[in-house]
Amino acid sequence: MQLAMRRFRKDKLSMFAFSVVVLYFLAAVLAPFLVKFGVLDPYTFHNTGAGSLLDEFTLPKGSWGGISGDHWLGVEPGTGRDVLARVWYGVTFSLVMAIAATIISVGLGTVFGIIAGVSGGFVDSAIGRLIDLVLSFPSTLMLLALSSLFIDILVHDIHVPEGDVANGTYVVLVLGFFGWPYVARLVRGQVLSIREREFVEAAKLMGASRFRLYFKEILPNLWAPLLVSATITMPTYISAEAALNYLGVGIKPPTPTLGNVLSGSIDYSTSDFVFFFMPAFLIMIIVVSFNLLGDGLRDALDPKGHR
Repeated sequence: MQLAMRRFRKDKLSMFAFSVVVLYFLAAVLAPFLVKFGVLDPYTFHNTGAGSLLDEFTLPKGSWGGISGDHWLGVEPGTGRDVLARVWYGVTFSLVMAIAATIISVGLGTVFGIIAGVSGGFVDSAIGRLIDLVLSFPSTLMLLALSSLFIDILVHDIHVPEGDVANGTYVVLVLGFFGWPYVARLVRGQVLSIREREFVEAAKLMGASRFRLYFKEILPNLWAPLLVSATITMPTYISAEAALNYLGVGIKPPTPTLGNVLSGSIDYSTSDFVFFFMPAFLIMIIVVSFNLLGDGLRDALDPKGHR
């Protein structure tokens, strides 16, 4: 751990990415409290009356999308809502969905990967064919085609609250389900090496149960690749949420997410470029930072790396 931390601290780019990711998490945690106490206001319209922030074409008054001391990132065309408040609050929902989907995919992938790697033979082959089957599905097409059916099942059969919760749960489950095979293949490759180590053989000779063998002997030796996998998987889900919102699947306005704020800004990409640029730029910064962090952790945790 000391070697890994020393390597990581020497990588200035990874340290910068880590700082951005920490700020992202802090912003996501603080946003609900700031909204509750009125510091952020992502819902109030300012499009009518004397207090309207829009001109006769429903575009923000002034230059640069209506940026001012009260609205640091301008206001939303058509509604006059504060862009900073909506993007900041949207970070929370996008992060929650990305974390939940990452937990599902990494959890399932770890379990199936360990079982396949340790068991070998028929079990390994069966799990390998299951992985191939899941990967063969066109996930985006399936997600779009089955959204109405599965959301209806979540609401009426599982009693998930209708609306944002049901829509978000559906996206999380689908992303997590179609993401676990990649983690399983990574874990299986690591387990094939670990299972030949002396401490695993000793545990077998001492009569260790399969549960202990999987989760007490092998799993603790997988934390490094799993940590790297999670940091690379999470930004994939953040950008996927944005893409799915553009295709009409996910949490719908007025509840903000990075995805639906960006989706709503596309129609104004020429008439109000600032409104389109802000959420797109934020998503880009978040995704790049997570990827750089994952690369830095992978290099730092490599036992064959420079000492």
